[in-house]
Amino acid sequence: MKNMNDIQQNLKNVRGKIEKACVRNKEIIRDVNEVKLIAVSKKQPIDRVQAMLDCGQRLFGENRVQDAVKTWGSLERDFGGNLKAQYNDLELHLIGPLQTNKVQDAVQLFDVIQTVDRPKLVYALADEMKKQNKNLSCFIQVNTGEEEQKSGILPQELTEFLKLCREVELKIIGLMCIPPVAEPSALHFAFLKKLADEHGLKELSMGMSDDFDKAIPLGASYIRVGTALFGRREVLKT
Repeated sequence: MKNMNDIQQNLKNVRGKIEKACVRNKEIIRDVNEVKLIAVSKKQPIDRVQAMLDCGQRLFGENRVQDAVKTWGSLERDFGGNLKAQYNDLELHLIGPLQTNKVQDAVQLFDVIQTVDRPKLVYALADEMKKQNKNLSCFIQVNTGEEEQKSGILPQELTEFLKLCREVELKIIGLMCIPPVAEPSALHFAFLKKLADEHGLKELSMGMSDDFDKAIPLGASYIRVGTALFGRREVLKT
């Protein structure tokens, strides 16, 4: 019961912040229905994920394929292999790096891939989707801060990369970014919006627990929220 109460309150708080971010100077600047909340369930206990489902949340994000298989595979077994029948609007997003050797599992499990970031992955996804007769929606991850250690294509590579995706008929619906920690995130959100507009892409996945209220006025259509919904994960002592 404590899990359910916590989740209900957190979900209410986050939705309230979403509504507030859609208003500026008492004028509505965004339709709240345009902003989709992704609950980042990575490494969360099954009971908290189930509590989030029970509270009506249907969009979830996972960082690693193997963790997602463990979590959602367990829930699938709990429902006798009919999880999607129980929650027919359930949507799983991969929001972390995808290795090509995990593409088969990713295409089988997820509904949306948000981290398309290199040609090798484009080809692997296109081939696997044809094998599985699927046409998943995808986002291109853009490394807006041009950080060497971070995944994502460079902004100046976007035009050619998008052309490649379209040539192999990968369904690209938008752009995704993770701004540098030490820089104002709003600058990167505005930049991603500009890139999306220039390339005719409608969807933007940007903003997390600490800054989604900044991303929404700048055009975010998907926000990825973990801590603000589930609370901080306990660190196991060794």
